[in-house]
Amino acid sequence: MKSQKSLDKLLTDSELIHASSPAGDDLAFHHSLLCSVGLPRRPVPNREFLRRAGEGWLHLQAGVLDVGDGPVLQPVPYGALPRLALIWISTIARRSNSREIFIGRSAAEFLGMLGFDQQGHRYCTLRRQLHALAACRMQMGFRGRTINESMIKRIDAWLPSAHTQRATWPGSLVLDAEFFDELVQHSVPLDARALHALRGSALALDVYVWLAHRLHRLNHRPLWLPWRTLKTQFGHEYQGMHGHDDFRTSFKTALGKVVMVYPAARVSVQRGGIELRQSPSPVPARTWLPVTAPSSDAREAA
Repeated sequence: MKSQKSLDKLLTDSELIHASSPAGDDLAFHHSLLCSVGLPRRPVPNREFLRRAGEGWLHLQAGVLDVGDGPVLQPVPYGALPRLALIWISTIARRSNSREIFIGRSAAEFLGMLGFDQQGHRYCTLRRQLHALAACRMQMGFRGRTINESMIKRIDAWLPSAHTQRATWPGSLVLDAEFFDELVQHSVPLDARALHALRGSALALDVYVWLAHRLHRLNHRPLWLPWRTLKTQFGHEYQGMHGHDDFRTSFKTALGKVVMVYPAARVSVQRGGIELRQSPSPVPARTWLPVTAPSSDAREAA
């Protein structure tokens, strides 16, 4: 019953996306490298995580956060929620051209931005993953260049009601200067309606942002990707005797959802892998203007 309801909702979202191009609040942005190498999708037993995708790679190290009683070890962020949180934080930064990000007047308002309802367990998940995201250290690399940074420079912890008369929501945070500069220079436009439609699957979100970044950059020759290559990039969590088959099944399911909300995507599943062909971006270039910002060095000099 729940599966049919989710499918019906996806079909409705797909019809809306087919009917009109994204504009205004439908526009979202994500760091280009994070479109190829995403956060983990399942809990990480260790305090480090490494994912590779071709010549790019992402390394995350869990950090600590002061939650009112001193430093508390945080896990590595994982799942759909921190992905969407990071995309919306990046989107607000791009729209406002500012490192200081207003994330709503309440947790409920921020959950609404991410497309989630206000079920009680969402608050616990959001608090845990937002703190983990704020505390973690990130390294990204591509073709010999390594970028060392944290994503969030400053955040006030979301304290539970045990510390105060009512639970406190941070309301705002400050992005790291280098991450902000990288975001301004290397962000990828996305359709927020598609993100909302795919919010229940971290893998589908990863496939969508990857295709949104990759397809329009291809030349006119099709690109063939075998399952083993795709598993290296997207299937870190699929291990064991049936890991390859489980990944292939999950990827096909995720891809099926993605093409419903990315109608211009020219992707076909074939024997042994998938084929990509040059496709329009999900966000036409005319609907958004690149944002330019002074570098962090210039801001410090000012």
